[in-house]
Amino acid sequence: MSDHQENSEEAAVPSGNEQQNEQSGSEPVAPGTSPSSASGPNEGPEGAGEPAGDVAAAALKAAVDELTTRVAELETENSTLKDQYLRKSAEFENFRKRMQREKEESIAFGNKQLLLDIVPIIDDFERAIRSAEDSKDFDAFHDGVVLIERQFTSMLERKWGLKRFESIGEEFDPSKHEAVTTEEKPEHDSSIVLEDYQKGYLLHDKVLRSAKVKVSLPGASSS
Repeated sequence: MSDHQENSEEAAVPSGNEQQNEQSGSEPVAPGTSPSSASGPNEGPEGAGEPAGDVAAAALKAAVDELTTRVAELETENSTLKDQYLRKSAEFENFRKRMQREKEESIAFGNKQLLLDIVPIIDDFERAIRSAEDSKDFDAFHDGVVLIERQFTSMLERKWGLKRFESIGEEFDPSKHEAVTTEEKPEHDSSIVLEDYQKGYLLHDKVLRSAKVKVSLPGASSS
């Protein structure tokens, strides 16, 4: 074999590094560079997960979405509660006004039934007056007025519990009698009502108006 053929065979034989690169399928490694540093800095092993930055961004977005949804729910709830409050406030104000109006009407018309009971008595007085004007009969007029007065007091006692009480001859009672004048009565052992100037009245057995009376002054006991 000639010298030319030997040089060709030597050129065709690759070195050890070249054989290793060819077997691994990678590009040739520059001198002074390790094979591991030749690969890309962010390239991980095949089959690895997403980068840590993408995972954190996804978690943050999910948290923001959850908070946004919660804020929307709270705003809706707040709007509903505000509407309910305004409705209840309006209802209460209407109720207060209605109660005030009913109270005023109750005071204004509280004596309605009593007045309806009195009106017929007024009618009786008018008839008695007309009759007296036509007949000029005083006795008949007097008897008519007495009858009306009895009917009137009877109606008040029967329907309204208003009762007139007698005082003459009774022992003086400060809770029922108002002494207007006095008269000495040595023979009396206690103060006695001698005269009734103005009748007293009871309303359901309680003193409505005291009677104005004349009272006796008992004499001093003899020694």
